[in-house]
Amino acid sequence: MTVSKMTWRPQYRSSKFRHVFGKAATKESCYDGVPITRSVQDNNFCAVNPRFLAVITECAGGGAFLVLSIHHTGKVDPHHPRVSGHRGNVLDIKWNPFNDYCIASGSEDTTVKVWEIPPHGVLKNLTVPWKELQGHSRRVSLIEWHPTANNILFSTAYDYKIMIWNLDCSEQVIKNPVRTISHHTDVVLSMSFNTDCSLLATTCKDRRVRLMEPRSGNLLREANCKTHKASKVLILGNMKMLLTSGTSRWNDRQVALWDQDDLSVPLLEENLDGSSGVLFPFYDPDTHMLYLAGKGDGNIRYYEISSEKPYIQYLTEYRSHLPQKGMGVMPKRGLDVSSCEVFRFYKLVTIKSLIEPLAMIVPRRSESYQEDIYPMTSGNKPALTAEEWLSGIDKGPVLMSLKPGSQVADSYSEMSKGLGNTLDTRRSQSRPGMLQLAYIQDHLGTKDGKEDSGHADDDKSRTPVSNGEDLALCSPPRTENELRLKFHKQQEEIRRLRELLNQRDVRVKQLELEIKNMKNSQSQGSL
Repeated sequence: MTVSKMTWRPQYRSSKFRHVFGKAATKESCYDGVPITRSVQDNNFCAVNPRFLAVITECAGGGAFLVLSIHHTGKVDPHHPRVSGHRGNVLDIKWNPFNDYCIASGSEDTTVKVWEIPPHGVLKNLTVPWKELQGHSRRVSLIEWHPTANNILFSTAYDYKIMIWNLDCSEQVIKNPVRTISHHTDVVLSMSFNTDCSLLATTCKDRRVRLMEPRSGNLLREANCKTHKASKVLILGNMKMLLTSGTSRWNDRQVALWDQDDLSVPLLEENLDGSSGVLFPFYDPDTHMLYLAGKGDGNIRYYEISSEKPYIQYLTEYRSHLPQKGMGVMPKRGLDVSSCEVFRFYKLVTIKSLIEPLAMIVPRRSESYQEDIYPMTSGNKPALTAEEWLSGIDKGPVLMSLKPGSQVADSYSEMSKGLGNTLDTRRSQSRPGMLQLAYIQDHLGTKDGKEDSGHADDDKSRTPVSNGEDLALCSPPRTENELRLKFHKQQEEIRRLRELLNQRDVRVKQLELEIKNMKNSQSQGSL
């Protein structure tokens, strides 16, 4: 006689992210008075990293975007200097994931331009780019950086082509991309890569979802589903699934989930509502959370993705009466882990000329670092050079810990080994608080491990510094906001210089003790 055991499964699903909530920033922590672009392009119009916030602005004649310090909140000066080198409207901007001071922009003037932002921010209009990419015959609608290889950029335009550019060259104007992908018969609406960039997924105005190998441009699979018209696509990390957002046959907003190896039929289709705004999907591979923000909506829905049925689990939604035109997303290394923040949006509110930070927070009672919600995540160091990737090598991202203190220690050890000899290297490897420290150390000649002769050389070549800026580049403040910004910079510099002086005092005391011990040992030896 066999006895069968009955298994009991609870009806609810246990999840540590079930109670995630959205917390909007206070008025003082928002960016007010920003002339956000009125373009009808279905892009985010905003790019964020731990140092700067960039937003495409409305302007007469040519195209421009604004670059603000991430801490420059409050009322923005209407005459704030801009990046204004394009002859047509700017349609998309993206920060280099490995260099917080490098940003790319695509424009209606058919060019892509790559800009170097000064370490102290944009103090005067920036019109000369670091690189200019000329290859498209029509306006450039979308750009994306390679997620693991350094200085590889993808661009697509209204000429229906995707071009791959290698920025590791001496030419300032690059006219020949390393690869051109021409599988599309209409405008490309979105691009997404898997974690090592061995796969590229695209959506197109011809309703088809394409999966291809980006290096060679070979088309691997293609989906043509009559019940789902996709507008945006995401490859969901290493889960071997694709997610598309778009509309159903009846023009309801809809999301669809696809098996990466079989795009003939979607695994799941879910209708959301009957609104007309485009759905922007955002995926966090660390928490497996999916965020859906509709253009013109005030709410953001969020879900949890799993590899087993029902695949998508609805969590809850953040609601607001302020409609969003676009959304910027802060990289994980810029989040506030002390408040258990797992995602942060920068919401563009056109009707109020406002950019509102919105933090997604996991409620926890403990104030200590929560290891379970912050696994190792993609860092700001490239896994490959451009030449290595073009030669056929694929690598996953270089991971980093978000635990407070770990990145500072890594950055400092790398600088002391000499890896931060150039400003570009320091930009890509240091944390937000480390650049000014390294900058001051360079000018004061106090880098650890340097000999006395090195100090003397530094003293000879040192230039006057004020607020972390060369006096030759330092212009008097014209507005109250600029005056306030320079005051805060000065206070920060004074604080850091005090820390350096304290470190010097400690080192002096250590050397005095060593000298005293040596004298004592010598006197004892003579006796």
